[in-house]
Amino acid sequence: MRIFKNKAFHQFAKNEGIADSELKEVVKQLEKGQYYADLGGSIYKMELVRKGKGKHGGYRSIVVFKNDFRTIFLYGFPKSKKDNINDKELRFFKGKAKDNLSFTEEQINLLVKSKILIEILQEDEK
Repeated sequence: MRIFKNKAFHQFAKNEGIADSELKEVVKQLEKGQYYADLGGSIYKMELVRKGKGKHGGYRSIVVFKNDFRTIFLYGFPKSKKDNINDKELRFFKGKAKDNLSFTEEQINLLVKSKILIEILQEDEK
């Protein structure tokens, strides 16, 4: 399982102090079938807890997930600023999921090399 975040999500996580280890925990939840919402098309809405704020002060993330294959964090937002994504955004993310899941390993490696995707390495890969 390879785990990635796009540039926008990487910047969001950096600004909000969300560590890669927290994102790996989200992937573990998805692997166990535990998710906040299955939006269809391999898109999931997941919760991230803000340290010291509990669930109510946390974040939501939009994640492309295909078990035993690939996970990509696409979008994140504070729950206090936005309750949900709209239909237009959902269609956009479903299109992104379809594209990202169809990429070959060579294409993914080029996206990583060009820093369009940032790979979250597993402990044994560092």
